[in-house]
Amino acid sequence: MSRVIHTGQALVDLVLRVDDLPRRGGNVMADEGTRYAAGSVNILLAAARSGAECVLAGAHGTGPNGDLIRSALEAEGVSVVAEPVADLDSGVCVVMVEPTGERTFVTTRAAERLLTVDGLAASEPRPGDLVCLTGYSLVGRTRDPLLEWLDTLDPGALVVLDPGAIFADLEPALRERVLARTSVWTSNADEARALVGAGDEIDLAQAARAVASLLPEGAVVIVRDGPAGCVVHERGASTDVPGYPRKPIDTNGAGDAHTGVLVAEAAQGTDWVTAARRGNAAGAIKVTREGPATAPTRAEIDAFLAAEEGQRP
Repeated sequence: MSRVIHTGQALVDLVLRVDDLPRRGGNVMADEGTRYAAGSVNILLAAARSGAECVLAGAHGTGPNGDLIRSALEAEGVSVVAEPVADLDSGVCVVMVEPTGERTFVTTRAAERLLTVDGLAASEPRPGDLVCLTGYSLVGRTRDPLLEWLDTLDPGALVVLDPGAIFADLEPALRERVLARTSVWTSNADEARALVGAGDEIDLAQAARAVASLLPEGAVVIVRDGPAGCVVHERGASTDVPGYPRKPIDTNGAGDAHTGVLVAEAAQGTDWVTAARRGNAAGAIKVTREGPATAPTRAEIDAFLAAEEGQRP
């Protein structure tokens, strides 16, 4: 079986549930703050729960945050290959979640930014492995070691790019360098449209085709739009994969759940449309749960899809 290797930032989310965001200079009250292992952990746990062999190749710290991250990964059988960064803990992302489930972030930068070529190389990627990158690794101290290592990556490994909102604003030469090595693009609709300089005037399928035109021949593009589902573009054709709308209580990590299940299925030989359908189901389940790394198991996705199928007229 191919493995899922993630190179991105493992963080701790401090989640605060608030009635409203504070105005500038103001204050709001949260009844509690809960710490969760998050960031790239969300994707790895989602993938592991769908049966994939998973590896964290990114940096992680020494301290209570790093301990929480490693404990969460170990509990799901995810390997951690890089040595912890000495004398520096992993960073924190403060997440304010509103009653609608919408979330707002403030992220610190700490041990997870001290990426090294040796730490990445310890994952020993082989042909067929899915190597996940995030656009947030292409800025600051993580950029150069990631790019150096990417140039040495086995050509048979599949590079999965989750661009984030930051990717479209990177220097064109840097974007082109990364896109030239990308095998799979998976993003939300805003991120795809931003890359190609478009807005709501193009639909998901048009956005996916436009992104595909910037990637190597044979690359796969998945563009999500929350409860509406996603589009899969491969071999010149786009397939609409409907979503499963649910009333959300926490959308933090929903896209990560989708991505994790998507790559887990691909690692096990599932076709991309079926993998995306299972990713849509995972996202629908996740938004009904509090916490970022609360993606469902494979059995839970099976039961969800069986119930959805049974409700069709």
